Amino acid sequence: MAEHRTMQRSALLDAARSLLSEGGTEALTFPALAERTGLARSSVYEYFRSRAAVVEELCAVDFPVWASEIEAAMAGAASPEGKVEAYVRQQLALVGDQRHRAVVTISAGELDAGAREKIRDAHGGLIAMIVEALEALGQEQPRLAAMLLQGVVDAAVRRIESGAENPGAIADAAVAMALRGVQG
Repeated sequence: MAEHRTMQRSALLDAARSLLSEGGTEALTFPALAERTGLARSSVYEYFRSRAAVVEELCAVDFPVWASEIEAAMAGAASPEGKVEAYVRQQLALVGDQRHRAVVTISAGELDAGAREKIRDAHGGLIAMIVEALEALGQEQPRLAAMLLQGVVDAAVRRIESGAENPGAIADAAVAMALRGVQG
């Protein structure tokens, strides 16, 4: 029975990711989740009490996976500059990932305080990853620099999602901004 519930919960989260990436937060409804998974709508409530509970679970499941991919990319870099580049490039590489699209959609939507807090905590974890590399680069305020760097990454994510430019060119520009600032 426990294995069946785990599989159903996983199917519901997969359906939620799809709905969010396809139609935004408005698409994430319990009737839509029920339709995607073949469950009765009342059964969806047995797994999640609200949309916010679905969002919180997605954050709890997906952010650690995303963070570990960024951390692994950074671990493969030999220098602080390489770690900064890996931090930026790996986040931007995840833009096309359904988990990322769902998280971005969630972040833009109307959420309760608990869900927003989980997203803030997860982003804080990302920022903490890069502080040591920024210290090694001589940043006097590495945490502030990390937050500003994340702002560059977030802006690059929005540009990639808008389809305005080539994602590779955006990633190159974001890395250059991260490593050299506004100097050419």
